[in-house]
Amino acid sequence: MDYATLSATIKGYVENDFPATVGIGGLTPAEQIATFVTQAEQRIFHTVQLLDLRRNVTGCLTAFNRYMTLPADWLATFSFAVIDPVSGRYDYLLDKDVNFIREAFPVPTMYAKPTHYSFFDANTVLLGPTPDLDYDVELHYFYYPESITTAGRSWLGDKFDSVLLYGSLLEAYTFMKGEEDIIVGYQKRYDEALAMLKQLGEGKNRQDTFRNVQTRYPVK
Repeated sequence: MDYATLSATIKGYVENDFPATVGIGGLTPAEQIATFVTQAEQRIFHTVQLLDLRRNVTGCLTAFNRYMTLPADWLATFSFAVIDPVSGRYDYLLDKDVNFIREAFPVPTMYAKPTHYSFFDANTVLLGPTPDLDYDVELHYFYYPESITTAGRSWLGDKFDSVLLYGSLLEAYTFMKGEEDIIVGYQKRYDEALAMLKQLGEGKNRQDTFRNVQTRYPVK
């Protein structure tokens, strides 16, 4: 389901074209629907760990600089590794608090290959010890993929449009101050779709049948 189809479906379900709101901060119909969809996406992204939410980048630590700037779209880290310049071996750094780094490596001019890291602020990583060389690094992290509202299509829209649709309908009907029984119905359908998405993202995507027995249901 692309964004044009999703928008038309939302309007059809709730029987509302969402006329422009008036006054200060007024929103156009397109802005209202985009808000419903992006709010639904954010809720889904923080509920289910999908492979589509993972990004892998390589970078470089600068010798004698104990700070590294995070990617602009970084939200949370899965893993952070330093790559040995000679062997190419990946050495994964341990995540610690800033206070730990300051105490364990109190002298910034004591240089070696980093073994620990901490989040100094929302944009910067603090390393311990301070790098003695320029090291390549690999960062595997959680981010928001581009919204279907700007991309036109997305993984959710193409692969699991039911959860995106009912999540958006919940936002839209709440905005409309709709009837409670209909909201409950949308919530039920959203929860059912979300449960199936969790089975995919946090179940099937994390195992194979070589090491894990396939799910079996009793035949009656």
